[in-house]
Amino acid sequence: MPMWAAIALTIVSGGLVALQSRVNGELARELDDFSVAAAISFGSGLVILVLLAAAWPEGRRGLVRLRGALQAGRLAWWMLLGGTAGAWFVATQGLAVGVLGVALFTVAIVAGQTLGGVVFDAIGLGPGGRRPLSPTRIAGAALALVAIGWAVSAQVAGDVPLWLMLLPFSAGIGASWQQAMNGRVRTASTSALAATFMNFLVGTAVLVVVMLAHAASVGWPTAFPTAPWLYAGGAVGCVFIAAQAVLVRRVGVLVLALGLVAGQLAAALALDVLLPTSARPVGFATVGGTVLALVAVALASIRWRPARHVAAEAGPSVQAGEPGEVTSGR
Repeated sequence: MPMWAAIALTIVSGGLVALQSRVNGELARELDDFSVAAAISFGSGLVILVLLAAAWPEGRRGLVRLRGALQAGRLAWWMLLGGTAGAWFVATQGLAVGVLGVALFTVAIVAGQTLGGVVFDAIGLGPGGRRPLSPTRIAGAALALVAIGWAVSAQVAGDVPLWLMLLPFSAGIGASWQQAMNGRVRTASTSALAATFMNFLVGTAVLVVVMLAHAASVGWPTAFPTAPWLYAGGAVGCVFIAAQAVLVRRVGVLVLALGLVAGQLAAALALDVLLPTSARPVGFATVGGTVLALVAVALASIRWRPARHVAAEAGPSVQAGEPGEVTSGR
């Protein structure tokens, strides 16, 4: 896949992440129960994937190859746990989006994803191997953290608790780890469906336990909303999780996170301006922080061109026989 096409797809995937945040946030508000909303989102996605696996023989073969990779030791068992981070991401959508708005929630996600992408690429956690740090990448990550501070500044002085911002920030770090794990599962199984299925299976199991524990303490929702679009979060998640599992090997954890950032920010601002969730308008600090975060995306992306060029020159002599792939330390 050409790099420009891979980056374009990451941007589209980012827009879907922001859309899912709005859908799941609204469902949690209607139910007045974040745990049930999160379980519905992941559970509905799992049902879709079960039906796809039943109807698509190649998807079932991917699951068989995944089991073989685990038995042979080519894939560690803990690499199947990317869905736990996805479960936390979806839970924070229900907890925080209704209060923060999609734009502010997404800016916090951006900071976490950028930081996580830098760290996980540096240690080689993704399927593409280690992608060393560079001054521009470090500067881009630092600028993203400045951006989140600016975007949050107006809200900290208002009625939004600071601790609430830590939820999407931690979910952003978890999302980068999830993308790395799903990419490894996809590589081992050579199947995006198998990687997405395992992500939703693990995430659903975690969220069902959380839902039962929460219901035992506060009870179940008294009524469920009837608007069909409120239950679309799982379907949207299936699309962008599968896309990320495929793309992460091509572009790396950080570039994937940065491409997602661009799509998330654009879609989130559009949703908060056109379809606000509360009477609180989108403030200048939020817009400014979003723009600064986009600058951080561009700055951190600059370093990839020389790094990829050097790797490409070294590739034929070090690891011949892998056309089209950038050689990296493994």
